[in-house]
Amino acid sequence: MCGITGIIAFNEEGAKFLSHTDRAIETLNKRGPDSCGSYSHNQVSLGHTRLSIIDTSEAAAQPFTDSTGRYTIVYNGEIYNYKELRKQLIDKGVSFKSEGDTEVLLYLFIEHGENCLKLLNGFFAFAIYDKQKEKLFLARDRIGIKPLLYYLDDDKFIFGSELKALLAYKIPRKLDTISLFTYLQMNYIPSPHSILQNVKKIEPGTFATVDKESNFSQQQYYQISQVTDHIESPALSDYESVKVRLHSLVELAVKDRLEADVPLGTFLSGGIDSSIVTALAAKHKKDIHSFSIGFKDEPFFDETKYAQLVSKKVNTKHTVFSLSNQDLLDHVFEVLDYMDEPFGDSSAIPVNILSKFTKEHVSVALSGDGADEMFAGYNKHYAEFRVRNAGFVNQLLKSVSPLLDLLPQSRNSKIANLSRQINRYSQGAKLKHKERYWKWASILDEEEANYLLKEKRQEKKQRASDEAFQYKKRKEAILKTIRKTGDFNDVLYTDMNLVLKD
Repeated sequence: MCGITGIIAFNEEGAKFLSHTDRAIETLNKRGPDSCGSYSHNQVSLGHTRLSIIDTSEAAAQPFTDSTGRYTIVYNGEIYNYKELRKQLIDKGVSFKSEGDTEVLLYLFIEHGENCLKLLNGFFAFAIYDKQKEKLFLARDRIGIKPLLYYLDDDKFIFGSELKALLAYKIPRKLDTISLFTYLQMNYIPSPHSILQNVKKIEPGTFATVDKESNFSQQQYYQISQVTDHIESPALSDYESVKVRLHSLVELAVKDRLEADVPLGTFLSGGIDSSIVTALAAKHKKDIHSFSIGFKDEPFFDETKYAQLVSKKVNTKHTVFSLSNQDLLDHVFEVLDYMDEPFGDSSAIPVNILSKFTKEHVSVALSGDGADEMFAGYNKHYAEFRVRNAGFVNQLLKSVSPLLDLLPQSRNSKIANLSRQINRYSQGAKLKHKERYWKWASILDEEEANYLLKEKRQEKKQRASDEAFQYKKRKEAILKTIRKTGDFNDVLYTDMNLVLKD
């Protein structure tokens, strides 16, 4: 990954912040440890930190400016069809000085403008400055794999890959208590909001423009529903052909991601998703190195035996990093340093450690992240299926739900975890589909979250009332994709739009 940041000032007051770009670049060093660079022109300053993957030479360094000197890009991501696009541009007379995808992306924008986004197969967040028009163009990939945040006031527009880059420009740090309230329920803060009031996230499948006159606009160029609404569900008799097509698409996706000028491996947990990715990677690339982590103090969570079985089957060079509870504790504050806002996924700690150890062997690692949202891999998806197809069981659980509250519930043993899941299922089964989705996507309910913020909200009752109204609007916006029918695909669609991007 790389890091990008920049600022466009609207007036003299905003211009005072241009000098902070160097400090912002420093905050992004972990994203791009190989090199860094900056660009400035009048009221604009851009910064970039680089992790070299394709064309590791200086010719592909960023910020990258076209041959005329008019356009400059800072870019984080990878375009998998860049060779095909490069050939098309060469046929139109474009001359390239590098072998990477950055230059291809820049000239593609010069040729097609915003329509270049429709031609890209990849994941990205980038900003292109037009020196002639003194205007910035920013875009984020369709699913939101790469982050892109911004701050806007009367004097300036600032953007960056991480919140810490924006904070380097000395912007106000005003807590968004509605975001905090949402986080206490969902374990993360859904886009476009952040933990700070004036910092927003550019949504997936969206581009934005801003000029020196402070004209700012955003436009969505891609929605999953725009694609799926025109696709008829395959007949059950056509299952075999659909299965073959899916296999082909997944294999192509993995094959595309093997393009790199640096060592590459996979994260292998032994689960379905990472095992498929690893098997396909091993099929198309020799000497694939796979990595997994074990928990020697917590055998209930240790799945390394499954990873080793898969590795042996597909013939990868496999490395296991066995962690103790102390190892996890030792890395907590390091993980917090990587996170710019509250994020409650405990797997971030072992993944951080795994990434650190993996970096000693390879520069890029493929994983199975994102498959659960697409293919209904979570317990909540199975629970939703059961609610729709187990009428008698649902009625039975509803009738005994008061007794379920008395059972021990935790994640520390199989029995207590099963008890926890049954109780949670019985509570959700009583609700309508939209509220059930919220229930099963949440850690705390609204009453519990309110209790934790009680003292803060008692400071100003009117403010608490306003926040409750704003929270309701945000929640409605989040759940708008689940239609009245409550179709199962709508649940997955909401996961794709809600969970994956944040």
